[in-house]
Amino acid sequence: MRQWCNEKERHITDRDILSRKGTALQADADYQQEYAGDELDREQRSSLKRVPNLSTELQDITEVEYRKLRLENVVLVGIWTSGTAEDAEVSLRELAALAETAGSVVLAGVLQRRDKPDNATYLGSGKAREVADLVASTGADTIIVDSELSPNQRRNLEDVTKVKVIDRTTLILDIFAQHAKSREGKAQVELAQLEYLLPRLRGWGESMSRQAGGRVGAGDGIGSRGPGETQIELDRRRIRQRMAKLKRDIANMEPARRTQRSNRRRHGLPSVVVVGYTNAGKSSLMNRLTNADVLVENALFATLDPTVRRSETEDGRAYTISDTVGFVRSLPTQLVEAFRSTLEEVAEGHLMLHVVDAAHPDPVGQVNAVHDVLREVDGAEDVSEMIVLSKADLADPIDLAALRSRYPGAVVVSSKTGEGIEELRDRIADGLPRPSVAVSVTIPFDRGDLISRVHTDGEILREEYSKDGTVLEALVDEDLAAELLSVGR
Repeated sequence: MRQWCNEKERHITDRDILSRKGTALQADADYQQEYAGDELDREQRSSLKRVPNLSTELQDITEVEYRKLRLENVVLVGIWTSGTAEDAEVSLRELAALAETAGSVVLAGVLQRRDKPDNATYLGSGKAREVADLVASTGADTIIVDSELSPNQRRNLEDVTKVKVIDRTTLILDIFAQHAKSREGKAQVELAQLEYLLPRLRGWGESMSRQAGGRVGAGDGIGSRGPGETQIELDRRRIRQRMAKLKRDIANMEPARRTQRSNRRRHGLPSVVVVGYTNAGKSSLMNRLTNADVLVENALFATLDPTVRRSETEDGRAYTISDTVGFVRSLPTQLVEAFRSTLEEVAEGHLMLHVVDAAHPDPVGQVNAVHDVLREVDGAEDVSEMIVLSKADLADPIDLAALRSRYPGAVVVSSKTGEGIEELRDRIADGLPRPSVAVSVTIPFDRGDLISRVHTDGEILREEYSKDGTVLEALVDEDLAAELLSVGR
């Protein structure tokens, strides 16, 4: 790796970035196994990738916020303020993976050593001009910054480099917008985008002004008085109105989700919730455990809409298993707020499967990033957590041993080979709450519905048949026990 400026700046070449070292992606994704999900859905998404060679060169730098993102050839920029150089490079390579997921071609990356970002241009005026030269020499049309920029920093950096500048938050929001499929998911993403855009709107110059201010009194004459509001004020009002409508729509969707949760509670169904870093293997694990046929793709944030499936333990106890949106370092707060109704599924669960990519160079950092997000969800910390170390077929055995030592009780699995799946099923069965009320009754033959509910929701200890009906000894919940005792003898 070539180094510039006496260790003050690192320039990462195209080969280094695309090596995928330090990202959550694998170079040899295998979609031919039973865990790989819907191949047609994956092909459909690939067919909708952005068309290359579309010009994004800005004629008017002020139009950035009003245009739909069209990411093409990009240069990545990051600042190393604390930690090790390797940690900073892992973050920049993860940004490269995010950019590729959004449809970009990553040309180069620059990592600068600074105590803190420059208030004006993020990098400082001198380094901003060097990045401008790099952009010109590589033919890039977009700069992606590995942190959230203030409106002033982005505007000044665009003025220096003469190309579009977006930050990590904008990139993640754009990926979510591409991948959301359900009505609720699309509404949540649009709300997050508008919340992020509102304070970053910029005016279109004096030619778009709708007010003349005091110029009429100064002698500017008839025709110089504007109709009232400036264009930017009109835009802000429209955005606020749209945000209010989206919040109402999302609130109206909440009763359906709440009804589903209450139905599961009423039937006494325990629930398992799958959480984890993006591309850690959550969807693959769901497919292995339940044949859910969830989309699996070697990309970040491949699936956003939650999937709920019914499953059974070895002894016949039914439970539900659901996945959640993947997490990432510095997940935009707008997304956490917008997806709060979805994330509340975690707090409703009885057991949390925390899937960790054991083949990642920094799995501990991924675990901490997930915990940071879960701390913002009320009740999530009260749910029992089980660490699942996925991608065992790709991980180094020494790294696996270190992770098992760090997280006692973790289960090592591979969705590709099936390693550890049966052990995980057994651990799920042990971790789910068991019915607590013991009953011994004889149920008449005409109440087969109650027998079926005991098989589904309870735990059968003994089942025999007599001339008076079915003799049951079982463990059930309180409601079912009362109903059984009222009918049986």
